[in-house]
Amino acid sequence: MEIKLGTIVARKSYKCDILFRVVEIKKGKNGNLTAILSGQEMRLMADAPYEDLVVVDKQEINSRAKIEHEKLEQSLFLLKQDHQLSREKQEYYSSSAYSFPDELFHIPGRVLHIDGDSLYLQKCLALYDKIGVPVYGVYCKEDEMPERVMDLLEKYRPDILVITGHDAYSKHKGKISDINAYRHSKHFVKTVRNARRKVPNLDQLVIFAGACQSHFESLIRAGANFASSPSRVNIHALDPVYIVAKISFTPFVESINVWEVLRNTLSREKGLGGIETRGVLRSGMPFKQHDES
Repeated sequence: MEIKLGTIVARKSYKCDILFRVVEIKKGKNGNLTAILSGQEMRLMADAPYEDLVVVDKQEINSRAKIEHEKLEQSLFLLKQDHQLSREKQEYYSSSAYSFPDELFHIPGRVLHIDGDSLYLQKCLALYDKIGVPVYGVYCKEDEMPERVMDLLEKYRPDILVITGHDAYSKHKGKISDINAYRHSKHFVKTVRNARRKVPNLDQLVIFAGACQSHFESLIRAGANFASSPSRVNIHALDPVYIVAKISFTPFVESINVWEVLRNTLSREKGLGGIETRGVLRSGMPFKQHDES
């Protein structure tokens, strides 16, 4: 089968471990073709010789999609369970354990999600909507994020900022400690720094930054509350949403236990990490439901 833009492929040299879609095909000076690949489920960009690629049939794609869906549903179930327990706890303390005739209302944290992949962004926005997190989504190339982030913060004034897209570490470009050996880590770091110039307080603006194999330590030093990837592994495309949802639905009077956030993600502590951070949910009373009739 011919390999063209949009074809779902795997790499024979990596035992077809990850599915990719072909986003670009380049022809070298020697006439050999190289494909630029974007992970189907992982936030990973890669390149591979044309002859190393194998087209994945629909049955295999559907089989892997089913497994991914089951993993996502399990994470979503745990997230909703955590949210319900947190909400009940907040209502108990807000009412001082007394019974009131009026219910509380809740204002979850607003999210600005800046993503370097438009398809991943749409997947994330659909999940935010399913969970009930208020979000503004902006597609932006990774190398343009540092210049745009301050204006976007001024426009949307979020409680939580997500800076993500694609990344990858290349051994031939330098040591694992060298940020220049990463595809987009330096752009994510600059974006975080610019965001912190706008909002320095770590609890006033909570930041998640990074993608697959990103330079975790630099992102945290730059001012991110949560980032990827401590062990330089691939992270799932939707992992930022689970972290953000936990932050959005945690009351601002509570600190978030980092492990409690990571345990519901698909990448867990090898792919994600962070620092102790306050939640951003606010509750109030009374909740009045007006009769539209």
